Amino acid sequence: MLNISDIEAIENFADDQQQHYEALQRAINSLTAWQLQGHYGRTMMDALTDGFCLLGTQHTRDYWGNRIPARTEVKPGTLGSFEYVARINGVEYAKRMESL
Repeated sequence: MLNISDIEAIENFADDQQQHYEALQRAINSLTAWQLQGHYGRTMMDALTDGFCLLGTQHTRDYWGNRIPARTEVKPGTLGSFEYVARINGVEYAKRMESL
């Protein structure tokens, strides 16, 4: 569930990177964050591309109606998968993000 603390952490990236990415993971998991202004969608996609976040546990749609797959719908090792995050940031980091 996304809350005001998460929004502040997303907006204030420089303050605490770990808190920032954990907030982004909760935003991705919330499914509805993909419906917010473009900045949020771009920021979430950057976190996925850079291997800091996993796709959500369920598929959703973005503001424009594009389908965002669930992490179980992508091949292991590809963008948004557990293996992709683990390869870039380590297994322990991926497990922490998966647990959010």
